[in-house]
Amino acid sequence: MTARHPLARTDDGRRPLKVAVIHDYLDIAETSADWSAVKALADVDFLSDAFTDDDAVVEALADYDVISGMRERLPLTASLMDRLPRLRLFVATSQSNRVIDFAAAGQRGIEIAATADGAHARVATAELTWGLIIAATRGILLEDRAIREGRWQTGVFPALYGRTIGIVGLGGTGRYIARFAHAFGMKVLAYSPHLSKMDAVEGGAEPVELDELLERSDVVTMHLVLSESSRHIIDARRLALMKPTAVLVNTSRGPLVDEAALVEALRDRRIAGAALDVFGVEPLPASHPFTALDNVILSPHSGGFTEETYREWYQGSADAVLAFLQQRDLPLRHRRP
Repeated sequence: MTARHPLARTDDGRRPLKVAVIHDYLDIAETSADWSAVKALADVDFLSDAFTDDDAVVEALADYDVISGMRERLPLTASLMDRLPRLRLFVATSQSNRVIDFAAAGQRGIEIAATADGAHARVATAELTWGLIIAATRGILLEDRAIREGRWQTGVFPALYGRTIGIVGLGGTGRYIARFAHAFGMKVLAYSPHLSKMDAVEGGAEPVELDELLERSDVVTMHLVLSESSRHIIDARRLALMKPTAVLVNTSRGPLVDEAALVEALRDRRIAGAALDVFGVEPLPASHPFTALDNVILSPHSGGFTEETYREWYQGSADAVLAFLQQRDLPLRHRRP
């Protein structure tokens, strides 16, 4: 594969370089950072589209030299790169991204840049996780709906104090979850594929195998990195191990859980409920079976996306694009997973 030509102000002496800032669902990218220096050197467009497939991506982005993405919303595959002939730089927010084909990018002369991870992202995800846990276990949304319909005190719900939470993935976010769980007076179990007893104890948890965690926990919360080995790690068999009074919370990655199996478990009331911030397809289609269930709480993948994190990520994106346009070293190369 031949590397693409080096950066020039224009391809043909006439066309300005073009920058696309994509997946700006909230239309805040332009106001969350200082893009003025970038705009002085290139045409910059801020796009809010949620591209449904590669054809939509190509139709919208084939004319751009630089693409600034958001987290892992755009899988940058070799086949997609081949259909984006002008692409020279791709910037992704945060430094861990498992949907970029780094080898293919290098072969095609496409540079990959990153922003800082975001100082608030992990604790923000932990905060949202606890909001979902409390909402799911204490029936907050059910009672809110009941009051709006003229009903009062329609259910009795359990306290968290003294109950058991199972944390699947005791990494950066998982450790915040454990810390908060102790404040609620909960027993903490943890499972990670390579979790040592010492690491678990230091993280404030009892290490157990995954099946035991599912059998013992009143709340199961997912915080694993998605990989081929962790995909559908919660499947029909493992859902059947959970208590009928337990709830499943996922604020990590949708494919960690077999969605079809979870829908069936929720429909049949084999578990009490679920609270989900992440899904196999995002944005979640309005026709998805989850939207018809009253024992699942849905959140739009907003765990780490706070005001503070957006400002850090978008300013980092602007800085990376500017460095590229000025032919300076990129502030952060994207580290491979």
